[in-house]
Amino acid sequence: MTTYESDIKAISSNEEMVFGILSDLKNLEKLQDNPSLKDKAKDLQFDTDSCSFVVEGFGKMGFRIVEREPFKTIKLVSEKTPVEVNVWIQLKQTADNETAMRLTLKVKLPMMIKMMVDKKLKEGINAIADVLAKTLNVAP
Repeated sequence: MTTYESDIKAISSNEEMVFGILSDLKNLEKLQDNPSLKDKAKDLQFDTDSCSFVVEGFGKMGFRIVEREPFKTIKLVSEKTPVEVNVWIQLKQTADNETAMRLTLKVKLPMMIKMMVDKKLKEGINAIADVLAKTLNVAP
């Protein structure tokens, strides 16, 4: 599996609050209105443990939470994808009201596909981390 990691993003909340929001994917419905996602993902759907969306040129895909380690880690696995994908959301409180977040993407890709999508996956994991951090930094 190939691993892609986002840069560490700072969120202006404690890790308990951030974990509480991210561990219930229904809380991320507000991402549907994010202009930077509108041209990349369509038909976003969320429930407590899963989300799904359509990526142009790729089709429908989704993720399901398979493990929650309170205030530290949320692990997701892909659904409806032709390749195995795992995502980890890692949290660490760095100050009273600040949490560091990093996304890790592990994907099992054939070499030819990897050569075609490697750069997009590197950029994509950071873009998703940026969107989440911005969303969480304005969350009530």
